Amino acid sequence: MRTLISIVAIVAGMSPAPASAAPLPEGSADHFAGSQILKHERTVHLRTAGDPPTDGKVPGMDVSSHQGDVDWQSSWRKGARFAYVKATEGTTYRNPKFTQQYNGSYDVGMIRGAYHFALPDRSDGVKQANFFVRNGGGWSPDGKTLPPALDMEYNPYGDTCYKMDQAAMTTWVKAFSDTVFARTKRYPMIYTSTNWWNRCVGGSVKFGNTNPLWIAQYNSRLGPLPQGFDFHTIWQWQAAGLFPGDQNLFNGKFEQLRRIAAS
Repeated sequence: MRTLISIVAIVAGMSPAPASAAPLPEGSADHFAGSQILKHERTVHLRTAGDPPTDGKVPGMDVSSHQGDVDWQSSWRKGARFAYVKATEGTTYRNPKFTQQYNGSYDVGMIRGAYHFALPDRSDGVKQANFFVRNGGGWSPDGKTLPPALDMEYNPYGDTCYKMDQAAMTTWVKAFSDTVFARTKRYPMIYTSTNWWNRCVGGSVKFGNTNPLWIAQYNSRLGPLPQGFDFHTIWQWQAAGLFPGDQNLFNGKFEQLRRIAAS
């Protein structure tokens, strides 16, 4: 009967339903910081004419395996001074281009850091934090390594909030954050969008007291910040542009960026 239904569906021009509801594998070159925000919010923050103000800001970028081998010298010559590189997703995926991207950015003089694409419904925050730290998400006070970063955004595999309420999601983020701190002595940068965070996490815990904010808003003007944050450290303002990957601005001068990397 299943075969007959599939044949009828194909003849009718429809895709037959999958035979199994087994979870999809973790990790994809298409899952990077902002990939799901761009899909869900592309009409929310339409860019106005012109670029955001850059006075007193430092330009940077973020990449994943989606970009492949990056020409870091070219990005340096064009003005990029920092980079975030996707390291992991869930508890099984590791970016196959991580070494080229993470070490390559460092070698040309950039201040760089690693980020983790969270899948809160697959495993708890402690397990994902440990997997991340073991596979590139560490930190050292060398003045060239940014705090590890946690990418919290729309679920690429299903329900927007991973079928979790705000209390459960807050607990997950705090467990991840506390575990990273325990292992690296740095609280992770939190990457997110205002819309997703306010809907799925909320403001019951003021994460801005401990965690720097990396905000995604594709506009020439920065809008409201997520609940629990009064200040942003990095603004991902464009999904493509001068540098490979996403375009970012550090909210301060280069000396301040180096201080964040050093302590």
